[in-house]
Amino acid sequence: MSVLTFRPITLRDKKWVDPIVMAENSPSADYNFGNIYIWDKYYKQLICRFEDRMITKLRYEGERAFVFPIGSGPLRPAIEALREFCRERGYPLLLRGVTEKHKEELDALYPGCFEYTLEERLSDYIYSAEKLSTYSGKALHGKKNHCNRFEAEHDWDFLPLTRELIPGCLDMLDVWTEENSERLESSISYEHDAIIRAFAAFEHLGLEGGVLRSSGKIIGFSLGEMTSPDTFDVHFEKAEININGAYPMVCRELTRQIMAAHPELRYINREDDMGIDALRTSKLSYKPEFLLQKNLARWTGGDNA
Repeated sequence: MSVLTFRPITLRDKKWVDPIVMAENSPSADYNFGNIYIWDKYYKQLICRFEDRMITKLRYEGERAFVFPIGSGPLRPAIEALREFCRERGYPLLLRGVTEKHKEELDALYPGCFEYTLEERLSDYIYSAEKLSTYSGKALHGKKNHCNRFEAEHDWDFLPLTRELIPGCLDMLDVWTEENSERLESSISYEHDAIIRAFAAFEHLGLEGGVLRSSGKIIGFSLGEMTSPDTFDVHFEKAEININGAYPMVCRELTRQIMAAHPELRYINREDDMGIDALRTSKLSYKPEFLLQKNLARWTGGDNA
């Protein structure tokens, strides 16, 4: 009988999930509590604590799968528990969000037992926080120019996100969603729901964010959370697309705010591009330090491996 018991995620789970996420010490956007909670409606996620690890069960593109068991302590018992769980139910063992580090761990324990498929559209874009805070260097000169123009043309400020500012952000989000619905197709409705869920539990989730205003009007916002001791994960970033420089300003100012709050910060994770060309172009324009690649791992080793 399987020792794993999966159940829906609640805000009460944050207390035990956060230490496990920090122990994993990965820049990946897949593991932090906020992302699991706010995207729960889309991925239909269930969680389980197994010793000092967390296992997440989800449906992705119609397939039952699990996120790599993150945390500390021996990995083999968690994998064996998953194998038993899948064996009892008669479906394959699939692990998602498997980084190169995870591949090495799995192959050391189970050589030749997993087949890997790189999922490029799910790669996280990882940036130098220092570079995003200044847009220094030739590669980011265009972003710096956009910010200079914005600062010259607008009476602006950037404020830490608070409960009082959220209604104005929601008003801006409604307009943004309407203007971009055709471009982003069906994915936009799920993201809209996730943003609403994030705002509703903003304090409980421990999210950090900022709001860009021009003459007192909200024209952009961003929010996220620390996903490892030196990496901040940006869950959402929105700005009025017809205002030149608004997006680069939101990115720069949030980075500066997070750096001030977390002196150990080195990296900003701006998450994946979901295979959307416009998002890929935008994320590449900020010149990532590297892409954190992720794989689908499928058990092929048989029951006696």
